Amino acid sequence: MNLKDIPVTTTTTITGLEHKDTSGEPGLENFWWDGDVNVHVKRARAISKKHKISKILGPCYQTKYKICVAVAIQFASLELLQDAPMWMWLLCCYMLSGSINGCMTLAMHELTHDLGSKRHMVNRWLGLFANASMGLPAYATFKRYHIEHHKYMGEDELDVDIPTWMEGHFFQGLWAKLVWLFFQPAWYSLRPLVVAPKSMKGLEMLNHAWIIGIDYLVYRRYGIMGVLYLALGTIFGMQFHPVAGHFVAEHFVMADDQETYSYYGPLNWITFNVGYHNEHHDFAAIAGTNLPKLRAMAPEFYDDIPHYHSWTKVLVDFIVDPHLTPFSRMKREVTTEEERQSLKTKGGLGTK
Repeated sequence: MNLKDIPVTTTTTITGLEHKDTSGEPGLENFWWDGDVNVHVKRARAISKKHKISKILGPCYQTKYKICVAVAIQFASLELLQDAPMWMWLLCCYMLSGSINGCMTLAMHELTHDLGSKRHMVNRWLGLFANASMGLPAYATFKRYHIEHHKYMGEDELDVDIPTWMEGHFFQGLWAKLVWLFFQPAWYSLRPLVVAPKSMKGLEMLNHAWIIGIDYLVYRRYGIMGVLYLALGTIFGMQFHPVAGHFVAEHFVMADDQETYSYYGPLNWITFNVGYHNEHHDFAAIAGTNLPKLRAMAPEFYDDIPHYHSWTKVLVDFIVDPHLTPFSRMKREVTTEEERQSLKTKGGLGTK
């Protein structure tokens, strides 16, 4: 069983929620709607009052070394695969490049929270370097939107991590959900441009130029197959890949009154402990290395929360369970209109 004491296919009504459109069944025809602030704010306050969290706050200095090793393996693989048969190239593209680039998306996640160094600028450069092996520019844009995912979690039109109404309506049923997962990289890159478009900033321009320059050098030495090895590895790592299970596992509503789920399986070893997702949303200033310490420090807050032990099974359950769809996410409208107008002025919430 993936979820502690609760089957993944649980579809009982979540209590204490109010729906923006009560005519549709939550999870199938509508999102779950919550009229309160997210639980992470409340739990973080409770934990802080009871435990000395300051001891484990801050960055992890091992992160930069892990990134350097991963990027080095990627470019060494290009050398080794130059004369490889197509079957070997495809196998390595999925298993090696897909795994490494899937992990590099999570390295960029750490750096978005400034958890690779105490210096903000060093985290930026590390983020660009982690992006170097992926073939597609991602770090700078992800950084801008992911901070809002934490600050405005579940907020309608603000949290672009949540699927759109179109995704919820069109991608239901086994085959449709397979298509949705296949195009998951597209949803994550294009959804923000539709839901909350923003003007491109300097770091994003630099990010694009950096990746284009690397791809050009890779093309000159290894040809188009070299560029595809990097880019397809990124795409494969976000589709039907064990590492990609975290996209569904983190926030899809599968148990009563729960918006976020942690994963305590072995893939945390190579994904910067992103599986400790309840812990991460409670304290985003704690590096992945120390998130297990947070759980050990405050077991009364985490051990009894339903959680996963297999990202692969999460993907399988999402596909085969007819009650799970892109609508299986919790949304809320807690932010005031004044706050939304302020965000527009500062370059967020649909400012072009």
